[in-house]
Amino acid sequence: MMFPGGMNPKQMKGMMKQFGIKTEEIDAKKVVFELDGKNLVIDNPEVTAMIIQGKKTYTVMGDAKEEAGGVPEEDVKMVAEQAGASEEDAKKALEGAGGDIAEAITKLKK
Repeated sequence: MMFPGGMNPKQMKGMMKQFGIKTEEIDAKKVVFELDGKNLVIDNPEVTAMIIQGKKTYTVMGDAKEEAGGVPEEDVKMVAEQAGASEEDAKKALEGAGGDIAEAITKLKK
């Protein structure tokens, strides 16, 4: 990966160190941003923590996907379709089943 101006990450770190900016790589498995009514989830992200003037700033890079209230939207649609239920009911069933698709479908079919 190249940074603007043709600078590689190693050069960038060196330059940041000269300005008193310390960085550390964070070995994160997942980053979740909780928004109103949905979550923004980044699996296997690249996370860097920078300490600038005594404050930590985190940079997160990766592909984000939206999840409905902690439950993936595609799971909600699948459960609704399979159980013949509304997406709202499917979401509630998934949340109650801890995300277990089969359990949510079974609950809705009863």
